[in-house]
Amino acid sequence: MLKVENLVVNYGAINAIRGISINVPSKSIVTLIGANGAGKTTTLRAISSIIKAAEQSKVIYEDKNITNLPPHKIVEMGVCQVPEGRLIFANLTVKENLDMGAYLRKDKENFKKDLDFIFNIFPRLKERIKQPGGTLSGGEQQMLAISRALMSKPKMLLLDEPSLGIAPILVKTIFEKIVEINKSLGVTILLVEQNANLALSVADYAYVLETGSIILEGPANDLASNPEVRKAYLGES
Repeated sequence: MLKVENLVVNYGAINAIRGISINVPSKSIVTLIGANGAGKTTTLRAISSIIKAAEQSKVIYEDKNITNLPPHKIVEMGVCQVPEGRLIFANLTVKENLDMGAYLRKDKENFKKDLDFIFNIFPRLKERIKQPGGTLSGGEQQMLAISRALMSKPKMLLLDEPSLGIAPILVKTIFEKIVEINKSLGVTILLVEQNANLALSVADYAYVLETGSIILEGPANDLASNPEVRKAYLGES
């Protein structure tokens, strides 16, 4: 579904992403793990065209070259990013945030059905439907950010650090729901996550990014049992 080929991103003289290639098959969960500053978020932003990829880069989605297309065009094609830090609209209610997610949709007839699905997997949002987004807890805001993205009817979600700043009990819930979204809706997911244990437990395939380069890749189960990965990213000596 998504192929990233020879992705290069430069910040001035700094070579942040150094020619990486990633394949995300349809309906799979693929994760990109690595330490802080490895280039995980930069990779997602380049796929979404929030930042510009260098000339030699290629981002192919459903056999179409989407490299450096305007971000809203990429959303219209079915690729939606849930950004690091959630970035919900704090002054808007939960319902208004969800309405904003559906802004580019042309099929309004399924709107209620999609809302019902969201309120089924995240009942807390239904309970807080009239509350301003800024009054929600970190975990609830993450639920809202994911739900806002789902309201755009994506075929593919780019999730950037969904566990960041969230209580452990809610992190477990959110990752269970990520798997449910993948299975129930058939949404393809590219997951960037610093919590390698969590990411590898839900993913089908994984890439390890270090200082802008892919140093390891393989089925998530294999990487979870790889001694190098366990030592560097899973906190084992």
